[in-house]
Amino acid sequence: MTARLQLKVSPKASRDAVTGWMGETLKVSVTAVPEKGKANQAVIALLSEALGVPRSRIRVLRGETQAGKLLEIEGLDQAELLRRLPAR
Repeated sequence: MTARLQLKVSPKASRDAVTGWMGETLKVSVTAVPEKGKANQAVIALLSEALGVPRSRIRVLRGETQAGKLLEIEGLDQAELLRRLPAR
């Protein structure tokens, strides 16, 4: 069972936060800089905590070096993923 999540990431923000939805894309902000995967790791840590899943179950499928990303989360189906995130 896996779910997929489209993200728009804002690095170098003042705080780490899930900031809301933009259509089908979840917006997140992280304080980490976008170099050497630091922002990606911060995004994974943030979503791990928000979703209650281990970091090892979240991976970046597309967009490693871009603001737009596609993540895969193992152990959740799409309905459960959306239930655990802020309402649209």
